[in-house]
Amino acid sequence: MPQPIDRSHEEPIPTAEAVDPPSVSPSCDERPEEIITALAVEDATDPLDETARRESLERLGFFQTIGSVAEWLFGAATMIVILAILATIPILQFLSLGYLLEAAGRVARSGRIRDGFIGIRKAARIGSIVLGTWILLLPLRLVSDLWADARLIDPASGTTRGWAIAVTILTVVLVPHIIWAWYRGGRFRHFLGPAPVRFCKRVVRGGMLVEARDGVWDFVTELRLPYYAFLGFRGFAGALVWLFVPVTMLAIATQLPSGLGVLVGLLGGLLLATVVLYLPFAQTHFAVENRFRAIFELRAVRRLFRRAPIAFWFALLITLASALPLYLLKIELTPREVAWLPSLIFVVFIFPARILTGWAVGRGLRRDEPRHFIFRWSARLAALPIAATYALIVYFTQYLSWYGAYSLYEQHAFLLPVPFLGM
Repeated sequence: MPQPIDRSHEEPIPTAEAVDPPSVSPSCDERPEEIITALAVEDATDPLDETARRESLERLGFFQTIGSVAEWLFGAATMIVILAILATIPILQFLSLGYLLEAAGRVARSGRIRDGFIGIRKAARIGSIVLGTWILLLPLRLVSDLWADARLIDPASGTTRGWAIAVTILTVVLVPHIIWAWYRGGRFRHFLGPAPVRFCKRVVRGGMLVEARDGVWDFVTELRLPYYAFLGFRGFAGALVWLFVPVTMLAIATQLPSGLGVLVGLLGGLLLATVVLYLPFAQTHFAVENRFRAIFELRAVRRLFRRAPIAFWFALLITLASALPLYLLKIELTPREVAWLPSLIFVVFIFPARILTGWAVGRGLRRDEPRHFIFRWSARLAALPIAATYALIVYFTQYLSWYGAYSLYEQHAFLLPVPFLGM
């Protein structure tokens, strides 16, 4: 009978639990996929590569921030130009006033100055479309002028035919490129890069006309033009009700006999000084509530003033001080073709004043208790000479303005931001 083999002197076979993972790199005996996995893990955790990736992201974020700030600044400048142009167009003037009122109302509701800059990104898009189109059309306009000059000199010459061919080529190339840039979004980079491959793919896919129509409709709808026009019209009407009596008294004072004219002018000046103490904040209160009757709620304005008297005084000072220098632009009649240039200056002065008025009203809305009576009465007493000085200067502006006494109704700080009645 065979004897069993004695294996007690041999080392036991280690189990799977007892085997330690290798501390060295994978050997050639391991499977290829295991080697690739191990190398990928090592590469992903390489601190040098991770640092480089983080720095790359930081650089990308820095350039994106610079681009965003540049776009915002360009949009703000474009918005000011748009408001100035709208202010010189009948009926559309109410859009400009409505925007300014809405800006003040939003600042008052939220308490944040940045909320008063409404639609800046959309304005940047409009500005880039206009400017990009203008730049791309420059070569076409130049060649067209040369072609016109050549036709005047010799219509049948080879030079004239050459310029005609050049105009045709530029038209065929530039017009589709401009339309394609509009379709892609109208940013500056869209005008610089034609992206012909993408254009061909998009044409093959179809539906461009429907998509463009829907995109334009959505963009225009988001502008809320009817809302701003109606808001501006109601703000204009309410302010006109406030100003009509005192301004009319100042206007007719010069037509009355000396004694009576002085009395009527003095009374009209006192009324105007009283009105301007309340009107900027009453208009902002109206924009906050979006109710026409709110522009006549003096108790609400007084209540807000008691809660933020210093802010109200400062806002009144800036509003009236910004309005006074603008009367100098009414000395001479500006040609209608460049009427938007003085209007641009008006908007630049009035826009910050509206924002500041919204900020003052917002401080009053967020406080529950009135401030100390020392602050309240100090602000009241300090506001009286400001309003009286404004009324006095406005009275004498009728002797400097092109339209005489009728210019007194051009209260651009409260009505339409436009300097001339002839618009």
